[in-house]
Amino acid sequence: MKRLVLPSTLWLCLVAMFFIGQNAYAQTLPDFTELVEDAAPGVVNISTSRTVQRSPAIQGFGGQEIPEIFRHFFGDSFPTPPGSSGGGSEERQSLGSGFIISADGYVMTNAHVVQDADEILVRLNDRRELSAELIGSDTQTDVALLKIDANNLPVLNLGDSDELKVGEWVAAIGSPFGFDHSVTAGIVSAINRTLPRDAYVPFIQTDVAINPGNSGGPLFNLQGEVVGINSQIFTRSGGFMGLSFAIPINVAMDVADQLREDGHVNRGWLGVMIQPVSQDLAESFGMSKAIGALIADLDPEGPAAQGGLQAGDVIIEVNGEEVDRSSTLPRLIGRVAPGNDVELTLMRDGEQVSETVELGSWPDMNEATSAANSDSQVRLGVAVAEVDQAMRERLNINGGVVVSQVEPNSVAAQAGLRAGDILVSIDHRSVASADELMRIVEELPNDRAIPVRLYRDGRSLFVALRLE
Repeated sequence: MKRLVLPSTLWLCLVAMFFIGQNAYAQTLPDFTELVEDAAPGVVNISTSRTVQRSPAIQGFGGQEIPEIFRHFFGDSFPTPPGSSGGGSEERQSLGSGFIISADGYVMTNAHVVQDADEILVRLNDRRELSAELIGSDTQTDVALLKIDANNLPVLNLGDSDELKVGEWVAAIGSPFGFDHSVTAGIVSAINRTLPRDAYVPFIQTDVAINPGNSGGPLFNLQGEVVGINSQIFTRSGGFMGLSFAIPINVAMDVADQLREDGHVNRGWLGVMIQPVSQDLAESFGMSKAIGALIADLDPEGPAAQGGLQAGDVIIEVNGEEVDRSSTLPRLIGRVAPGNDVELTLMRDGEQVSETVELGSWPDMNEATSAANSDSQVRLGVAVAEVDQAMRERLNINGGVVVSQVEPNSVAAQAGLRAGDILVSIDHRSVASADELMRIVEELPNDRAIPVRLYRDGRSLFVALRLE
């Protein structure tokens, strides 16, 4: 058997080609060193403290806390110890991240990072710790704006989140578990994600490693521009599992501008109950594909009803922008200020028609209108309205109230109530009207599971809530 002997010069060429190829491959991977050097000074650590009443912790098997599937990755540094008896009060301290958006001290973070905080401290890259004022927060988008007393601060460059593409590299800087200025990287996995109870945010999904303490920190593109605010993860364990979600910076800055000017956010309100369009429904409506948002019902006093919309209409465009699915509609409507007109393209009786509607304002959780925002409703965490006669006849009910808004993290939200649910009884007592709901809620005891019967998507079901 003959052996092939290669000349030494050929061996040298092959070895050289191998190392050249390896070097070329390495050069295709991104280098984040310059990005981190330039951006790190504009990223801050946020710590909060608040006094809370002790209550028994909800635990699973083995004393472990039961995790949520979608959760904000921002936890208390000093939670109530398992097995504590409850009662009394305690001070809780928490950690999160944020970033500087103006040289005169405006800082952006997540609303849940500073929610209910008695004191907010911002620690800068140079180790200065400054007390922060909460300018405003918006729980619907989970954006908060802070102000610290400082000048000539390093400001991060903001990018255009609308230009993001699936597959491009992104990086995060934050304080996971309190470790300042930790850097992780990955790619954009998807865009325009809609998550449960987050109808106003088209989330950026990435595989960037995110953990408790990263919440509120910036997400960068390769140009070192902020394209998002890290906000949530999908997890069954409570830790990172490869799915993280960021608020697009375009959405966040629109909210921040309104918070700076007005202290709150104004969103357009259409006054409709919607549902997805299945392929069978699309065919029945004479549509070539299953897109849009089907109007299941309308608030008789709402903008849609006043503008001529009808139950059974399918909204397929808002101001020329396609409504590809029902979850897209709230985002498109919510970003238009109340009082402005929107041009809606509809499918009605197999024909495409257009209607112009002047948007109203979302029901205010703090105003006592239509008994929807009484102290009792605030205790429950919902805004409600009367059910119109047509809906009562369709469901064969005598009373009931329709939920128009659910306050995030409220008793109602924790019980799983949603906007559009029709409440017909609480604690086995019929709810005939909003006034009746007010009286019932006032009499309900604390710290006891209360059965609530409701209609959702035409079906009756029960949920349990526990008042605090």
